[in-house]
Amino acid sequence: MARVLFTHSYFYRFDPKQWRMKQPYPPLATILAAAVIRERGFDVRLFDTNLRESTNELREALETFGPQYLVVYDDGFNYLSKMCLTNMRDAALAMVAQARAAGCCVIVSGSDASDHADKYLAAGADYVIHGEGEATLTELLLAIEGNVATEGIQGIAFLKEGELRRNPSRPVMRDLDALPWPAWDLVDIEAYRTIWLRHHGYFSLNVATTRGCPFKCNWCAKPIYGNRYTSRSPAHVIREIRWLLDHARPDHFWMCDDILGLKPGWVEEFARMVDAAGLKFRYKIQSRADLLLEPRTVEALARSGAETVWIGAESGSQQVLDAMEKGITIAQIHEATRLLRSYNIRVAFFLQFGYLGETQSDIDATIRMVLDLMPDEVGISVSYPLPGTGFYEKVKHHMREKRNWTDSDDLAMMFQGTFQGDYYRKLHQYVHSVYRSRRGFRALKKLITNPLRFTEKDFRSGLGAFYFAVRSYALNKKLSNLKLPT
Repeated sequence: MARVLFTHSYFYRFDPKQWRMKQPYPPLATILAAAVIRERGFDVRLFDTNLRESTNELREALETFGPQYLVVYDDGFNYLSKMCLTNMRDAALAMVAQARAAGCCVIVSGSDASDHADKYLAAGADYVIHGEGEATLTELLLAIEGNVATEGIQGIAFLKEGELRRNPSRPVMRDLDALPWPAWDLVDIEAYRTIWLRHHGYFSLNVATTRGCPFKCNWCAKPIYGNRYTSRSPAHVIREIRWLLDHARPDHFWMCDDILGLKPGWVEEFARMVDAAGLKFRYKIQSRADLLLEPRTVEALARSGAETVWIGAESGSQQVLDAMEKGITIAQIHEATRLLRSYNIRVAFFLQFGYLGETQSDIDATIRMVLDLMPDEVGISVSYPLPGTGFYEKVKHHMREKRNWTDSDDLAMMFQGTFQGDYYRKLHQYVHSVYRSRRGFRALKKLITNPLRFTEKDFRSGLGAFYFAVRSYALNKKLSNLKLPT
């Protein structure tokens, strides 16, 4: 059978913030697609760009493996790929051009390609897959190999006589248990382990238990799995986790679902099966405040090893949450935080500033919420309109020439917000500083009131208390100067 070289466009080194964090995860969707194609008899290899330094390294892989096909299959489970960063688009287009020059048939699948198929086809790609990719890629490769016409295949875009043609989307898969496990053997696991252990003292791997999200947050782009929600069975997930623990030996997992355990009873069954199998592992997830308040959910998460839960809190203003169509309340955020902590689960907040119509009082409410609840971690961004979202439709007529962030720390305002772009960048720095200052002073108080429980982490936080207090003061002064309506 033909040789297929799989790759993807996310280079951690091209995203300075992420590379500094040193938390790389293998391209899960990429190696799952490779496993599917391998089952159909194709000879597959992986050129994993995550830890590479240059797109030029692809040339050696093309020369040594000699593939008939290059498949640029981005990891749709990784939120970094969903950001559609221009550094990664440029990398993808460069690899497309190299493969085309080497005589490969080039197929691309990913969030950015789904939104901008014309750019990838113009760079030399033969086909762009939009939406969920495994079934489409399988049908496409088998058709090409069998000299069967491809024009009617669902879920592809291509050029015909110089014009873009986009076929109807393919229905999403319903039976995820029918898929093979990802082709972990194609990944250099030791390279990932070395980075994690050197910088964090433990090794984390990624696992996906679901696809899609049925909620209607109007800023959330879903070009791959859409609003449908499908789930693997707990038993299927447990078998993969057991295999990974035996063969890859991670200390920790990132369950990289948009929302883990939405299906009624899933989390409880998962916890029961973890107990029955005698497995011990730690993991982190993403969830919603309202779902965490469902009876027995948090207890089951704790019992199965959940260490950190990231909540899409977004804002401390109910007005902003309602405008986002988030479907949660401030009270639910507070209660979910309290409940998680009662089970010794770390709480982390995703926050978003700059949403259309957000006022200074809304911003102040978000900062108050953070300082009142003091989550264990915060991730801060600004509203980022991506094609296919209701938010994009609201602001597209006010968007500037720059339509995508360069990297994940770009944080440029793509539309006319309440304040100028520099204000939001300084706000990002200010919130981090005031949060870390508060954590530091809490650590110092702990040293005085409960010294026996004072940890090395508390010591590091305490050292930074005064520095971040001074920095917060200076940044607040700058914010006041920038607080001029656009």
